[in-house]
Amino acid sequence: MTTTFSKLLTISLAALLFSCADAKKEEPTEATVTSADTATTMKVAPEPAFTPFDMAEIEHSVKDYNTWRPFFNTDSTNRKANGLEDIVVGRGIDKTNNLVIAMKVTDLAKARAFSTDPKLKEVMEKAGVNSKPSTVFYRVIRFDQTQHEKQWVLVTHKVKDFDAWVKVFDTEGTAKRAEEGLLDVVLARGIDDPNLVHLVFDIKDMAKAKASILSEEKKKLMMSAGVEGTPKIEFYSTAE
Repeated sequence: MTTTFSKLLTISLAALLFSCADAKKEEPTEATVTSADTATTMKVAPEPAFTPFDMAEIEHSVKDYNTWRPFFNTDSTNRKANGLEDIVVGRGIDKTNNLVIAMKVTDLAKARAFSTDPKLKEVMEKAGVNSKPSTVFYRVIRFDQTQHEKQWVLVTHKVKDFDAWVKVFDTEGTAKRAEEGLLDVVLARGIDDPNLVHLVFDIKDMAKAKASILSEEKKKLMMSAGVEGTPKIEFYSTAE
């Protein structure tokens, strides 16, 4: 009887193990983190997929940044009411009174109307804006929010065909650009002109970044990708 019982117990345990294995196969795959200290396993939810969004980018110069900034801060409520949410303000690295303001667009129609509102022009004049503002609307299709360097470069150019261009861009790859001191942050396309490409790179190493992005090799790569005309390349630092 003992032998028979042992055989039955062995069969039962084997069945239980196979049953557990099948059950595990049916569970949805999730990343897990195991703590050696507590000997517990914690399920980690997958990161949500990135959702493209619209962005407005305004460029202008000012007489004095410290005079301009309080006006800009005070007007934040008005911007939000008109479909704009602040992302970042950048100051030119070589010319610190040259500014770029990037804003997320939550209502494109309102944002367009606001950008030409005479009241906004009045506020800008009071704040010391001394150049004609340039406003361009983009569709952000890639955005890496993990990068937080204080210096960055904007590259804007037109291409013959976006799909052909992006294949060359992806073939070069983020790793290659990182070796050159450039960290991918934003890839955007013009809303009014989808063949207008706008790139933002955080700068990890300024000397390497400038040597790469201004090199003949990079110019040849851009030409092979179908870039038309001379790219607009501007270096900024995050304004405090």
